[in-house]
Amino acid sequence: MSGTVLISLVEVSKSYFVGGEEQEVLHRVNLQVQKGEIAAILGPSGSGKTTLMNILGCLDIPTRGEYHLDGVLVANLGEAELARVRNRKVGFVFQNFQLLPRLTAYANVELPLLYSSCPPRERRDRVFRVLEAVGIAEKAESRPNQLSGGQQQRVAIARAMVTEPAVILADEPTGALDQKTGQQVMELFREINAAGRTVLMITHDHNVAKYARRIIHILDGQIIADGGALHA
Repeated sequence: MSGTVLISLVEVSKSYFVGGEEQEVLHRVNLQVQKGEIAAILGPSGSGKTTLMNILGCLDIPTRGEYHLDGVLVANLGEAELARVRNRKVGFVFQNFQLLPRLTAYANVELPLLYSSCPPRERRDRVFRVLEAVGIAEKAESRPNQLSGGQQQRVAIARAMVTEPAVILADEPTGALDQKTGQQVMELFREINAAGRTVLMITHDHNVAKYARRIIHILDGQIIADGGALHA
């Protein structure tokens, strides 16, 4: 799979109007990510990495430039099509897990499949397959408040995987975890990548970025370096 372009940004800029004035948050970003990569977008607070993540995840669209995801020009998509792409092509993992508190781990993971035409038996098979893959199948009937932080993040990762997306976007995936649990979660991302899934981590933390094989440094809305891995 490696060698096939999954993500392509060409001269992508993003602006917002604040107090009637245009403020450009991303400046002519050019980026390609191959299928099967595990990469980190590394930058401090205010660097533009969250805006870039929102564009990559089809939560927002560029003001200028082109974004192709798995061969599809995102700017040409309507709202319904964008929602479908988010559901099927992108798996999101957030710092604070964003699990629904009243639902079990099983139901949280199943949720993205309910928005597709996946039949019930296949939904069940997929949910248990990914829960087993992240090592938490025995907690399927537990609610989030019955789980540790690490277990909740594993449920969130399973939810991101269940639609078999083209890319998993992990936003500060260890930010709410202690160091040991964070290391376990990062090793899990490496295992997911080794199984063929593309993983992009968005972080300010060098300890997270070192698990990637490629580091994309962003500062003041521009990619300032794009190269090899960090080392512990």
